[in-house]
Amino acid sequence: MSALPDNHGALAIELAGELVWLLPEKALFWPREKMLVIADIHFGKAASFRALGVPVPAGTTSANLAALDRLVARHGARQVLFLGDFLHAKAAHAVSTMAAMQRWRAQQPSLALTLVRGNHDLHAGDPPRWLAIAMADEPMRLGPFAFCHHPDLLATGYLMAGHVHPVYRLRSGWESVLLPCFMADAQRIVLPAFGAFTGGHAVVPAADERLFVTSGDAVVEVPAASRRDGR
Repeated sequence: MSALPDNHGALAIELAGELVWLLPEKALFWPREKMLVIADIHFGKAASFRALGVPVPAGTTSANLAALDRLVARHGARQVLFLGDFLHAKAAHAVSTMAAMQRWRAQQPSLALTLVRGNHDLHAGDPPRWLAIAMADEPMRLGPFAFCHHPDLLATGYLMAGHVHPVYRLRSGWESVLLPCFMADAQRIVLPAFGAFTGGHAVVPAADERLFVTSGDAVVEVPAASRRDGR
């Protein structure tokens, strides 16, 4: 495993015999397929909260799309695979959210998009057809990988999943900070939530799991010997 200093803080690891990059922006890149893998982007979550009368900031859809644009350009991605929870709820089909996504898609017409349906997608419904997203149910097999939303799904292949929104409490003396993290073992990797308004679930990795935290600038592995109860 090695850091890639010329690749903006990404960390290269091997999974199921394939080289992948863990990206500081809470995504994974599979170079052989030129594929970005994104978990739990939750488009329209803020709009869904505002529809319920909760005063939360606007602009998260634009922030998510801008973050996607940067990663696509930086890594030369030709396709994006979403590991479920693309839309947060039916209210995510708000006019402003859909308009922003339509403008973005018009600027990225050749980018292949695939969505493996997650639990929120079942309630929100599939994205509009004009987004030209290929839809799949979990698990979706490609190469050695089984792409899923739920990490506990029984499937043949090495699982890539989301759903958990994992964050880890990194401690230094009396101070601590919650950081998004990737968790990987011999059977699966769980990605952090990509969305700008998704929250996180504090996790305690098992002894046989590798833990990688991201500060937003770099991905770093936390050795098992230095880990404590992250809650």
